[in-house]
Amino acid sequence: MGKARTSASGLIKRDTNPAPALRSETAEKILDVAERLIQTRGCSAFSYQDIADALKIKKASIHYHFESKTDLVIAVIDRYSERFDEALKNITRDESATSMAMLERYVEPYAAFAATPDRVCLCGALSGEMPALPRAARERVAFFFKSHQQWLTQILKRGAARGEFKLAESAAKIARLFFGALQGALLIQRTTGDSSQLRDVISALKSQLRK
Repeated sequence: MGKARTSASGLIKRDTNPAPALRSETAEKILDVAERLIQTRGCSAFSYQDIADALKIKKASIHYHFESKTDLVIAVIDRYSERFDEALKNITRDESATSMAMLERYVEPYAAFAATPDRVCLCGALSGEMPALPRAARERVAFFFKSHQQWLTQILKRGAARGEFKLAESAAKIARLFFGALQGALLIQRTTGDSSQLRDVISALKSQLRK
């Protein structure tokens, strides 16, 4: 795993090798299905046969693109993290936006997951299986969590410095609360079927920040 650094946007970045060549359409579809299966079932509860059945292809086709399940899971995590990373950079790029508006944009993917009956954050789903995951996957999930808390910390500091937020604790502690509450709300909603769970959590978090 590459050396971590912090970007100008406040998001922890990891120095990596040059990006690989673009994947084929089949590989992307395999990743799509694998991502959804991890989010809804968990990593240990799906197989290559599940993907083959969903895409109506042979398992050999999956092995051609991703030799092992570990390779596939790591590719899923990397793609998911890259999408989130790009979204966070886009949020911070708009310097005219209020800090609350930035947080509201941040929670949009969580709201999208909550609009489904059983999907949660990919890394949130994987975190429940950490002891069983390969080391490389564990490192990536931990990195995702740490980098998002770091990004939230920077936005909270920005809001406090601009007089937009009143923080009862340090920005780092509030960021942990914010991130943990979002992740937990998705899991509780999936368990209880209460569609108001995430919405109420977001509302309460925002009210704690208002001056």
